[in-house]
Amino acid sequence: MQETKTSTRLLLVSAVVLIVILVTGPLGYRSGWVELMPSFGSVLVAVLGGLLVFVTAAVMAIMAARQALATDRNWLLVSMVIGLIPAGAMAPYLLAASVPAIHDISTDTVHPPQFSAVVSLRHDAPNSLEYSQTELAALVAAQKSAYPDVQPIDSDLAVAEALMRAEQVLREQGLEIVAANAGAGTVEATDTTFWFGFKDDIVVRVTARGNGSRLDLRSVSRVGQSDIGANAARIRRFRGAF
Repeated sequence: MQETKTSTRLLLVSAVVLIVILVTGPLGYRSGWVELMPSFGSVLVAVLGGLLVFVTAAVMAIMAARQALATDRNWLLVSMVIGLIPAGAMAPYLLAASVPAIHDISTDTVHPPQFSAVVSLRHDAPNSLEYSQTELAALVAAQKSAYPDVQPIDSDLAVAEALMRAEQVLREQGLEIVAANAGAGTVEATDTTFWFGFKDDIVVRVTARGNGSRLDLRSVSRVGQSDIGANAARIRRFRGAF
């Protein structure tokens, strides 16, 4: 009986420790205290450890139920729930295998909107804004296959009004405005992810279309071969809000 209680407490403590590891790894990278790969490693430990806690607690909960140990069973159920938190929190990142390994999405794949002010902020970014013709062709093909709904926005607003509205939407969605260039008809902004603090850059280009305007967007991650669909999702959110 005492051994069962000790094991139950150990599982619960382990589950809580894994949550701490899950949080401190990514936030450590975001704060500059930990390199990226060790940070990823801590997340992997939290996820695998959490699953192990879940399975172990589930087996022990079944045993406790058979022995009518209600208190132990309740704490084991708590351990099971906590053990699943790391896997649940990281589930979106597990989608990387289900989307193409691209990190540059644009509504205009022929003449993508160009960054200007953001370029200097990406001087040490692993991902470039420039591609060879072969790379660009592969990128465009992958995007059209995976995200056919990523299309330009046709608006009844005049260019100046649409540009102001675009900047407003980006601010409302929590992005940091880097530059708004009325002459070029562009707004550039940066989005920072919560967990790891990854930075993705977006540019909105507004051009005249009859009495209205057309908005093209381009969203590019600074880090990571695959964006796990984040850039396409960002463009969709902008379209919905605009």
